[in-house]
Amino acid sequence: MVVGAFVLDLSTLGGVNVFPLLAAAPGVAAPILSLRGTIATGVAANLAGLALVYLEREPTRDDLVPFTSLVLLTVIAAVVNVLLRRDRRQLRTSREVAAAVQHAVLPDPPRRVGRLAVASRYEVAHEEAAIGGDLFAIHETPHGIRMLLADVRGKGLEAVRTVNALLGCFREASDHRPDLPGVVRQLEDRMQAGIGQATGAEAESFATAVIAELPPDCSVLRIANRGHSAPLLVHEGKASPLEPTTPSLPLGLGALGGDDVPVDRFDLPVGATLVLFTDGIDEARDADGVFFDPVPVLCRHLPPDPDAVLDALLTAVFRHTGGKLQDDAALFAVTLDE
Repeated sequence: MVVGAFVLDLSTLGGVNVFPLLAAAPGVAAPILSLRGTIATGVAANLAGLALVYLEREPTRDDLVPFTSLVLLTVIAAVVNVLLRRDRRQLRTSREVAAAVQHAVLPDPPRRVGRLAVASRYEVAHEEAAIGGDLFAIHETPHGIRMLLADVRGKGLEAVRTVNALLGCFREASDHRPDLPGVVRQLEDRMQAGIGQATGAEAESFATAVIAELPPDCSVLRIANRGHSAPLLVHEGKASPLEPTTPSLPLGLGALGGDDVPVDRFDLPVGATLVLFTDGIDEARDADGVFFDPVPVLCRHLPPDPDAVLDALLTAVFRHTGGKLQDDAALFAVTLDE
């Protein structure tokens, strides 16, 4: 801007007032350069203005006002630069704390559980230091391998409390409940208890969830879907949504739908990959507002490896959205080995 103002003034022989360009330069520099760079920009703008005055005419008393204004604008830009740097440091610290809390609440699952190879991803959409409410877990029990993926309404500490409660309840229920409906009922009871003790927005909390289990012999895949996106079964170049036969309300709203817990049964062939994800994936939109469809992306021959499947899915969704998600996304995948 400083160079452009200088060239413009010379090329028009002073016929154009370039002072606004010189005055704007420090303000533009403040959010993108260092403090030293911002001050240097202001000094350069002042020197360029002085040079133009001396090249065209003798300085007069009237020149004091614009140059004093330019000095003042440089000082203001320097103050803005300091404030912005401070805020960025605070935000960076907050993000680091949020990431540490997120990892403490939701640690990475083991890479193998029984005959299952396991992979997971957690993609944060927002730049602010907000802790999300997406969660996943896998637990091997005497009753088989049990899995949970859920999306709690909201963000922040309220969501973290609910996530923590659901994860602890899931582990306890998985160990002690002999059947999948019992696990779901205990999760529902825990959500209802938390809602009953809460106030404000937390009292209106709920969580969409998929609770799945494989018996010890891995003969059948049982799924209880509580208002969540259907998991995908990826096998031999096909991706099939495992839709529930009977829709169910999310956890926390179960009292409105009765005590019945529908459980669907599916085959999980050897080499097949079960993919679960939160709505940050299937509700991701492109520039035209078109939602992302994960099924066509996974309808191709992929290696029987959950990491490869999740990598392919994430690559496609980021390409669809232009590299940025609109909501946090948790992804969880397991592949049944021999």
